[in-house]
Amino acid sequence: MAEYTEDNIRSLDWKEHIRLRPGMYIGKLGDGTQADDGIYILLKEVLDNSIDEFVMGNGKVIEVKIRDQKVSVRDFGRGIPLGKVIDCVSKINTGGKYDSKAFKKSVGLNGVGTKAVNALSTWFEVTSCRDGKQKSVVFENGEVIDDQPISESTNRKGTKTSFIADNSIFKNYKYRVEHVETMLWNYVYLNPGLTINFNGQKFKSENGLKDLLEANLSADALYDTIHLRGHDIEVAITHAKKYGEEYYSFVNGQHTTQGGTHQGAFREAVVKTIREFFGKNFDAQDVRQSIVAAVSVKVMEPVFESQTKTKLGSTEVEAGGQSMKAFVGDFLKQELDNYLHKNTQTAEKILKKIQQAEKERKELSGIRKLARERSKKASLHNKKLRDCRIHAQDGKEDSSKTMLFITEGDSASGSITKSRNANTQAVFSLRGKPLNSYGLTKKVVYENEEFNLLQAALNIEDSVDDLRYEKIVIATDADVDGMHIRLLLITFFLQFFPEVIQRRHLYILQTPLFRVRNKKETRYCYTDEERQRAIAELGKKPEITRFKGLGEISPEEFGAFISPEAIRLDPIVIGKDSKIDEMLTFYMGKNTKDRQDFIIENLKVEEDLSEMLKKEKKDEAA
Repeated sequence: MAEYTEDNIRSLDWKEHIRLRPGMYIGKLGDGTQADDGIYILLKEVLDNSIDEFVMGNGKVIEVKIRDQKVSVRDFGRGIPLGKVIDCVSKINTGGKYDSKAFKKSVGLNGVGTKAVNALSTWFEVTSCRDGKQKSVVFENGEVIDDQPISESTNRKGTKTSFIADNSIFKNYKYRVEHVETMLWNYVYLNPGLTINFNGQKFKSENGLKDLLEANLSADALYDTIHLRGHDIEVAITHAKKYGEEYYSFVNGQHTTQGGTHQGAFREAVVKTIREFFGKNFDAQDVRQSIVAAVSVKVMEPVFESQTKTKLGSTEVEAGGQSMKAFVGDFLKQELDNYLHKNTQTAEKILKKIQQAEKERKELSGIRKLARERSKKASLHNKKLRDCRIHAQDGKEDSSKTMLFITEGDSASGSITKSRNANTQAVFSLRGKPLNSYGLTKKVVYENEEFNLLQAALNIEDSVDDLRYEKIVIATDADVDGMHIRLLLITFFLQFFPEVIQRRHLYILQTPLFRVRNKKETRYCYTDEERQRAIAELGKKPEITRFKGLGEISPEEFGAFISPEAIRLDPIVIGKDSKIDEMLTFYMGKNTKDRQDFIIENLKVEEDLSEMLKKEKKDEAA
């Protein structure tokens, strides 16, 4: 047994602790593939400081530049006090936001943000300009390497922060423009009057959340957006031609992707206000069916449930003041009620939508009961689901790592089942190709055995909030049949459970196309570029295997592909300019010349790859 003495006790300095436990400060790491990967949190932490300056009435323009892995953010606010520049970016619990007079309703209240960016960067530079003077400091790996003295300056006041995130922490990372643009659009939607210039592109919004909602609608709206503004609160509401509920919620300019008390209060208040307006006790799910809404509140000293501030925990708007529920409820009771009285056509369309949802729910109630009984009986005799021990709603340490693999065929599901982590990874086996659900009603979800069992496995009968797995991973072969199954499954989710995709729960599993190995080393390659690099680095004509399907990969090999450290997942994302009904019509509707042309054009890539491999085999044989 190891001894436990004074020698075992050690204190870490600020940067060592951040580098040792980065998840405590920025959530997760990642390589930039997903919007919540750590490199975007670093950018956000720097931007939050500039946004806070704008909110306090200082600087209407922010300049953002990203070139390869170097990021620069320049604002024209007040600038960090020159004598405290080093402290503000390298001393934990140091910052101006502890003084509520200077930053009344700020996002970054814990004095950690830019320190985490500094500690997790190989190179970090900050320059502050104010009162005709400036101060610059350069860090490498959190250590000061160039501390410039305060000097005279003709530059405009403000702060410029530049950094290069550490590649040893964020391995092989790359900034995806679409993720950065989404973040910047959210900033300007929430701050009308603010201009952000990003690599020469201008981001600006005149109508706040109304612009946000209309830019992100994935289906046609049933009526013009209801846009309401009040003191420290703004909402935008409509219903769309779709299933489910869709929300965009914000606190002090922070996108709370996991919602929180403000979003919960909003959902309750919408139902209560509409019930009272029409004088009818509608079922809550009928009122909210197909709703698309955005809500933004400003709170004194907000309490979030994590450092990354994705879920609000505050129950009060101000410490010792009005409750969040009452604040949001009172606002909607007055403003939404007034709006509906003044806009009777909109009120009539909302009533018609609620009545339609009510009718459908009652028609489905009997079918749903039979479907539940059928799925329970099937689960006793069916091995389609190999469940895991931990689930997303358990609240355990690994709940966020849970995933369900949807596979085709016994060999593929068998390999994944044998190699998975049984604590957090479950497997659902498809029997052939699922039904094309495009254009069908929700009744198909309950009458089709495959979809009925899948829905029961996911636990999304009543609400996506009850989803049992954090990630749903489609694991099919990268051939024509596998691609078709992917499309059919994506269609199912888009048609009936779009929140699954909007909340970033649906993914495609990347599996290697090649195995390149010699006597000493084996490498798995996901692209032809990786294959060529592996051949060059391993040398001496290594053995090359082309995987044609998941069933060809042994359980031992599969374990390396689906481990938390190595798994590669492509999220299914609905682009902000994409409409769900238009996408489904194009890909899954009646055949059209446009779709035929699209398929022919994209098949060329696979044909070119196949021809290249054939040529290389001939060369090797020669």
